[in-house]
Amino acid sequence: MLNSDRLDDTLIALADPTRRAILDRLSRGQARVTDLAQPLPISLNSVSKHIRILERAGLVRRRQVGRDHFLSIDPRRLREITDWMRSRQSLWSQRLDRLAKVLDDNP
Repeated sequence: MLNSDRLDDTLIALADPTRRAILDRLSRGQARVTDLAQPLPISLNSVSKHIRILERAGLVRRRQVGRDHFLSIDPRRLREITDWMRSRQSLWSQRLDRLAKVLDDNP
């Protein structure tokens, strides 16, 4: 289960559209940092900062070959956050179902 700090890091990482675009690109396979930066309207330095946030959240892994840095998605954290969200959805669905029953029983 996600602890509070890991949950915060993951949600912060996912909150930014640039980081989501990077993850979307990586969902199609690994890529070099420079290839990820090329289509984005920001500097390579800014892309590197976004990548560090994704790495800190555990969403991305880096592999270095010579001077090239290859990134790929780390599916473990995505599974953890998906499981966490599903548990919250289930909890709130149950609560809302009980509330609806109370309201239906007391017109």
